[in-house]
Amino acid sequence: MDAPITAHSFLNFLAYAGIGIGVLIAAAVAVLLITPHRELSLIREGNTAAATAFSGTLIGLALPLHSAISNSVSLIDAAIWGAVSVIVQLFAFLLARLVAPKLSQQITLNQTAAGIFSAGVSISVGLINAAAMTP
Repeated sequence: MDAPITAHSFLNFLAYAGIGIGVLIAAAVAVLLITPHRELSLIREGNTAAATAFSGTLIGLALPLHSAISNSVSLIDAAIWGAVSVIVQLFAFLLARLVAPKLSQQITLNQTAAGIFSAGVSISVGLINAAAMTP
């Protein structure tokens, strides 16, 4: 009987998980740098709108990363498609700010609707982004 987990498969898991988490962290930092409001400070202060928006951002980033890793043929392929997904998500965020120019201000003021809208945009685009990454 074959072992369910081999050393090789475990190393592959660590490599792909590392790529995924690394790209997710880099993307989250990029989002933190381009947003006019300071999400982490607002979240620490108990701002629900900021927490909702940033949670949606993380989910919206993770969805296409999942697809990139699932459909990749190598670590480099996963990293490249992961980077592409980040660019698409950042573009979606900037587009949301065009549609709702006071979005950042509203999130800073803890207007929950703004946080929900921002999260919804991130998750929606993340789902489409993920679905578009087919082999």
